[in-house]
Amino acid sequence: MDKDLWTKIQDEIKLRVEAEPSLGSFLYSLVLSQKDLIGAVASILASKLHSDALSAMDIKKFILEVYRDCKDIEKNLEEDIKFFKDHDPACSYFSTPLLFYKGFLGLATYRAAHCLWNNERHTMALFFQNRASEVFGVDIHPAAKIAGAVMIDHATGVVIGETSEIESEVSIFQGVTLGGKGFESGKRHPNIKKGASIFAASTVLGDITIGEGAIVAAGSLVLKDVPSNTTVAGVPAKIRS
Repeated sequence: MDKDLWTKIQDEIKLRVEAEPSLGSFLYSLVLSQKDLIGAVASILASKLHSDALSAMDIKKFILEVYRDCKDIEKNLEEDIKFFKDHDPACSYFSTPLLFYKGFLGLATYRAAHCLWNNERHTMALFFQNRASEVFGVDIHPAAKIAGAVMIDHATGVVIGETSEIESEVSIFQGVTLGGKGFESGKRHPNIKKGASIFAASTVLGDITIGEGAIVAAGSLVLKDVPSNTTVAGVPAKIRS
């Protein structure tokens, strides 16, 4: 656990309470009353994901148990928050993704669902995938593999397919699809390497690789591998000098 990060988040929340006292009870119950970051994330997700199927209390307890039982989830959540803070010009505080960003919260839900999927609890994993899609507008299959330090900015309309693999320091923007080309089985979704950026409304299809540090320009259709440290754009996408 990164105690320094959690302390910074708590300090930021206290300043938010001073600035907006009317939100004080909300911020206290969801963040300041929690003993660590994963408790705060679980509380915030529960406040948003509850439904007729599961109450907020049930969801918080369930997600917290998953977070504490599954290796690396806490570390990945910390890395996600830091990456948002460092790479989103609109994000000035560590607490902002935690409180307000659908991309972070959708990814946090996926991390619980992925753990459940790997433990053969497919029905509950798909339940959380469905709720995240309904609430946050981001649809990530729980079997997808996503490293820590990933930013899904704005999140609305993002779709990440079952066999997608995403490495660290990747930025994905609104309306991006990482999908398959048809009805084939097996490995059929993209591989996104470290440091790549996929900009808004781009579609990347099939078992192809977006190389390290590569950039997919907004609105592109990518059907072939993209070499490292190159930029592609267009429909279909081509390398730009």
